[in-house]
Amino acid sequence: MKLTILGSGSPEAYLRRASSGYLLEVGQDRILFDCGGGVFDNLLRSGRLPSDITHIVFSHLHSDHMMDYARLVHAAWDEGGAPIKVFGPQPIAAVTEAYFGPTGVLSHDLRARTELPQSQEVWVARGGTLPRPWPAPIVTEISAGDTIEGDGWRIQSCAAPHAQPLLECLAFSLIDAEKKFVYSGDAGLCPAVEALAKDADCLLHWCYRLDGEKASAKMMALTPTPSEIGAMARRVGVGRLMLTHFRKHMDAPESSAAAERAASTAFGQPVAIAEDLQEIDI
Repeated sequence: MKLTILGSGSPEAYLRRASSGYLLEVGQDRILFDCGGGVFDNLLRSGRLPSDITHIVFSHLHSDHMMDYARLVHAAWDEGGAPIKVFGPQPIAAVTEAYFGPTGVLSHDLRARTELPQSQEVWVARGGTLPRPWPAPIVTEISAGDTIEGDGWRIQSCAAPHAQPLLECLAFSLIDAEKKFVYSGDAGLCPAVEALAKDADCLLHWCYRLDGEKASAKMMALTPTPSEIGAMARRVGVGRLMLTHFRKHMDAPESSAAAERAASTAFGQPVAIAEDLQEIDI
């Protein structure tokens, strides 16, 4: 099981960090958790192609977790890749239809690419056949508690307190025969996420606020600090903890160092802040 960080940032425009995107390679499958802005380019920088992606799993539908979704699906289709299996909360099916359906925002582009003789000529020269179908990702809407079954692996979901009731938000564990990986999505601490993270070999947890950083009571409940995340991970027996979703002001050298110290002290072993294009063997 191999994890590649394709986006470790937030919605903020930031050269150092793309928005959320995490590639997990398990056997022959390449599973992308979230697909925010900048993730597509980092996928290419990592030496992989859009058509390499077999699954996309969305934690929720904030733009910084899905802005590059249409770009990735379109590019994988243009490479002649197999339809990507897509999982996420409602309304991911309606969003997909709004991109790629007969009257979707990309319908004019797709009609030109599949119907113009010169475009057909290019497609056939690249090894394609006619008639050329439109992109058709295989979309399954999921809710908290649902399971996704793969080839030798299984994903379990739970509710992740974040933007409810306007968005359904999920956290995930992926388990194969040897390892357990957990991705919190954008989650406040809660019993369901703790249970999901129990005995994980690797927990990748969002961190949107530093220790001592002021916020409203509601925001504080939804944005655990490095020390709070570290304490939770220690409590449930996590093997390795990484923090992600860092904001610009949190990347100041003194701030990031303090975050690592606070999380590591609470966790009882070193904690790292995820960096774009970092690769981790789990």
